[in-house]
Amino acid sequence: MSPHAPGDGRPRVVAIADTDSYVKWAAALLGGVAKRWDAALLVLETPLVVSDGQLASALSGSRLPRERVERVSYGRLGARLAELGADVVVLGGRGPLVRVLAREIAALPQRPVVVTGLPGISIPATRRAVVYRLQCDLFVVHSRREVREFGALSARTGYAHRYALATLPFARGARVSGSATGASRGAGGDLVFAAQAKVPAERAERLGIARMLVRAAEADPSRRVVLKLRAATGEHQTHAEQDGYPELLAALGPLPPNLVTSTAPMRKALATAEGLVTVSSTAAIEAIARGIPVIALDTYGVSPQLINETLADADLLASEEDVVARRFRHPDPEWLDENYFHPPDADDWTDHVEALLAQRSAGRLPPRAGFVRRGGALRDAWERRIALGRGDTSAAGTLAYAVGLPLRSAVRLAHGARRLVVGGAQQPGPVGSSAHVRSTSAVRTSTTRTP
Repeated sequence: MSPHAPGDGRPRVVAIADTDSYVKWAAALLGGVAKRWDAALLVLETPLVVSDGQLASALSGSRLPRERVERVSYGRLGARLAELGADVVVLGGRGPLVRVLAREIAALPQRPVVVTGLPGISIPATRRAVVYRLQCDLFVVHSRREVREFGALSARTGYAHRYALATLPFARGARVSGSATGASRGAGGDLVFAAQAKVPAERAERLGIARMLVRAAEADPSRRVVLKLRAATGEHQTHAEQDGYPELLAALGPLPPNLVTSTAPMRKALATAEGLVTVSSTAAIEAIARGIPVIALDTYGVSPQLINETLADADLLASEEDVVARRFRHPDPEWLDENYFHPPDADDWTDHVEALLAQRSAGRLPPRAGFVRRGGALRDAWERRIALGRGDTSAAGTLAYAVGLPLRSAVRLAHGARRLVVGGAQQPGPVGSSAHVRSTSAVRTSTTRTP
């Protein structure tokens, strides 16, 4: 891959991403501006990097040409950005990786404008999402509500950021129709379930969903139930998955022949969908954009940990019995404008980027300070090694890992012992008591995604 002809006058925008959801987001975001800007995507080799199959799926429908995408090692990243003449870098990755890359890009001479964002539903706005990305010049979100809630979070915490609005790439060209209780369905006959790696978190809950899918398939053998997976066996996801649905289904014994799994791109799965079911996947927004009705499972309630508050506000919650009966729902029309389906002319992220580029050209692009932490250079090296794994071959990273790993293990052991002592001092309450509810809440909180 090489940059377009020098002197064509267009800003050169390079995205860096590694995992499935961030590669899909970055490719689609850049694909929307590929005619306006010289856009390219670098797929960074990290422990969670996409496979070739995942990469092809992520690029499908993105409008970013395949020849504008290449894989790159961390050791080659700085040189490749220089070769491409990047004016803008879009960082698409989990928070720890973005923090590392933003810190190193900030040290470059004539540094590029640094843009970041989140790849899907980002309500609730979290402190961690903001803190990890403090050294980025612009934080892209995808709904008026997200702009408002992230802005309010910054005002409360003092972690100032510049937020901008961009239509979620998978919601472009939306043809939303129907009403919250409308009877219209998708063009196909499939019930598509969008699996998530960490929602719900508990094995018993995920097994319950597996049983629900079997019931839905048995209820109508003439129509398929499609378990849409994020990754095939051996592939990585943005978030580590325990208790995968294929294994849970296998434990249930012989399955109905109309219950099938798919790792095809979501857009392909939705092409034959009657309706989509999920707990809180951003696939719900993709389905709504195509006029396909949705069920957001209400089995586990509504909470920040389940990331389903937005879908609840859309009046999309329904029960497992509704899933089996295929009683899909359309969003409340009053919900749309504030949540991902604003008019395209409300998007302002490119305007913000061009304003920042003007500052850069004039030598007035202000530096961005990262979150201050203890540990200095050794801490920086540790964070780099953890984010990049074996991709970081520096001596400092090796030293930090050798020193930090046993320290981290000791801290975790100490925290575990403290929890045991505190837990042993408390009288256990009966199941259903407030003590039990608090304990369950603590477990859920510990599984919250890394933004």
